[in-house]
Amino acid sequence: MKKVFLFAAMLLAGVSSFAQVKWGADPAHSQIGFSVNHLGINYVNGKFDKFNGTVETADSTSFQNAKIEFTADVNSINTGVAQRDGHLKSDDFFNAAEFPSITVKSVSFKKITGNKYVMLADVTIRNTTKRVPFDVTFNGIVKDPWGLRRAGFTAKATVNRLDYGVKYADKLPSGVYAVSPTVDVLVNVEVVKQ
Repeated sequence: MKKVFLFAAMLLAGVSSFAQVKWGADPAHSQIGFSVNHLGINYVNGKFDKFNGTVETADSTSFQNAKIEFTADVNSINTGVAQRDGHLKSDDFFNAAEFPSITVKSVSFKKITGNKYVMLADVTIRNTTKRVPFDVTFNGIVKDPWGLRRAGFTAKATVNRLDYGVKYADKLPSGVYAVSPTVDVLVNVEVVKQ
């Protein structure tokens, strides 16, 4: 019995001392962008200029089962038109005054094949959380000229903004939404090993 107890204690000690590798998003070489259909005829693109993100992995070469968290500052939304950005920050859309952040927290991160992964993540907008699948491409790992280890990813998802309590739902007489409910999300990110 003592041997079993000692073995269990050693196993638990090994598990508790298991070190996670931490990575941080490099905002100078990353972008959280989106694209949404306007009037049924064109797409408007935008991004969030301020965000932070972390990734935790079991080691420095594999991202299987990585834990991922990103937060975007709603007040940093940038579509290139100040008046539109102001409208997006209003209660018609994100209500930045009351809900200043959008968060993405991974639930799972699984390798499908080669460099393709699927991430299930809880996405929170306007204090409403929905689970969203992201198609992720792992673009590789390099050691940069300054000796830092970097990994690159491209992630894509589609969300329905109306699911998050976004109110703006004006339609043309034809029934087409002025701004489509579905929004394509495109994230290109470099993470740096800490």
